[in-house]
Amino acid sequence: MKVILTGGGTGGHFYPLIAVARSLKKEAEEENIARLELFFVSNDPLDKELLVRENIKFIKIPAGKMRRYFSLRYLPDTLKTIFGVFWAFWRLYLLMPDVIFSKGGYASFPTLLAARVLKIPVIIHESDIVPGLVNQWAGKWADRIALSFTESAGYFKDKNSAVIGNPIRLQVIGGNAQEAIEYFKLEENLPVILVLGGSQGSERINETILTILDQAVKKYQIIHQVGKNNLADVSGRAGVILAGSEFKTRYHSYGFLDEGELRDASRVAFLIVSRSSSAIFEIAAWGVPAILIPLATAAQNHQRENAYAYAGFGGCQVIEETNLTPHLLLAEIDKILGDPARQSKMKLAAQGFARLDAAEKIAKEIIKLGVHE
Repeated sequence: MKVILTGGGTGGHFYPLIAVARSLKKEAEEENIARLELFFVSNDPLDKELLVRENIKFIKIPAGKMRRYFSLRYLPDTLKTIFGVFWAFWRLYLLMPDVIFSKGGYASFPTLLAARVLKIPVIIHESDIVPGLVNQWAGKWADRIALSFTESAGYFKDKNSAVIGNPIRLQVIGGNAQEAIEYFKLEENLPVILVLGGSQGSERINETILTILDQAVKKYQIIHQVGKNNLADVSGRAGVILAGSEFKTRYHSYGFLDEGELRDASRVAFLIVSRSSSAIFEIAAWGVPAILIPLATAAQNHQRENAYAYAGFGGCQVIEETNLTPHLLLAEIDKILGDPARQSKMKLAAQGFARLDAAEKIAKEIIKLGVHE
């Protein structure tokens, strides 16, 4: 059985696809499928090494970003997409996969268009409340539509859709508190704040954390994923800011946290400060209170919609990026970490929001569509 996984190159698309791939391997064994071949099709993978470790073959298909505004990149991106469509058609014709699973995004468009022409079964998944342009288009003809939010169902009326949550990597759940204390060199019985800015980091969040750093480390410990390209700058500036502080060992910056590090960091975290992409589903699975800062420039304002939907459950506090100031962020941190009753309510709300079986459900449907129909 051949399955193509496709989507954008961001962590919000890439890691859910990895979660589905892992579940597919498990389901294939249970269904006695002798040979399962997995392919990741995109313009650029976030982590080529991870694809190799997971035995997922990468097929590069060019794709240009779809814009709703004027840009000098419009023409070259359009040409790139046109070339990508022809290239995708040829590659899919030679490969002829049994099923295609798409997370959407402009990088998936050439593959989905070729799949429609070749009549290859397609399942799409929408992580956000407001679907992206590609998923809105593909939702008109895809065989199955999986949704993360109930609110998204209105965009796919009279379609074969189901709300199942967002696929998350089970490998980032669990963790060992004592191992985390030793690995991150933490002080016991002192609150830990885990700061996540997405797979590439967030310069706005990084700047805000650096501004409050001298005050924050007097009361808290911080594990900060700053983004690989930002590590040298952020760690260097943090060193200057905390040079005269007796608490400078309470700040720990990392370019990127791998699955094991993320699992242990989440285990000891009292509070998470994060963007509100599909990472909120992992945050909910951890059962940790959160402050979410939606990316103001996100397409269809999806991060803002996601954040407020999660806040409606009671699992987080939202700070709009336009309102984000160092003083406000530190005040919100103090409010949450100074109120044990509120923390307990947020933890319970997070657990009620989380759906740990989304990847498994999608994998079962992929197998069903590819083998039984």
